Amino acid sequence: MESHDVLKRALQKTTPKAVAAELGVSLSLVYKWAEKPADPGAGSKNPLDRLQQIIELSGDTGIVQWLCQKQGGHFVRDPDVSGHEAGHILPAIQEIIGQFSELLTEISTAANDHAVTKTEASEIRQSWDRFKTYAEGFVRSCENGDFRGMQKYSETQR
Repeated sequence: MESHDVLKRALQKTTPKAVAAELGVSLSLVYKWAEKPADPGAGSKNPLDRLQQIIELSGDTGIVQWLCQKQGGHFVRDPDVSGHEAGHILPAIQEIIGQFSELLTEISTAANDHAVTKTEASEIRQSWDRFKTYAEGFVRSCENGDFRGMQKYSETQR
């Protein structure tokens, strides 16, 4: 989805006039942000494109993390799975189960005394983020993978 599509969808939940008034910009500018640019290199970039450019220039995803936190979420970067084959599916599944087990162990250990300290909560968050990242990598590998390796593996197990 393109940035102008995201803004167009968001403007359907409010009014462009309200956005323009709150941000102190012209109504025509708000409408322009929600249109597909005729020439990508020209004109006024919308706020999402500008933020993306700042993130790319700085290499810092702190903006994304801040936005996620402001909306009650948490940013976890998807792993790069380009060039990976999904041929080793069983070890990957075992790794997912192992990481999930570690996460559950951390949670139960932290909650054993019916309280969770800030340090324990931080450790749970780190474990959860590692688990989500690995699981997302697995799913993306499956989506992009070469399933011939999985077929060969299952044939040898018969």
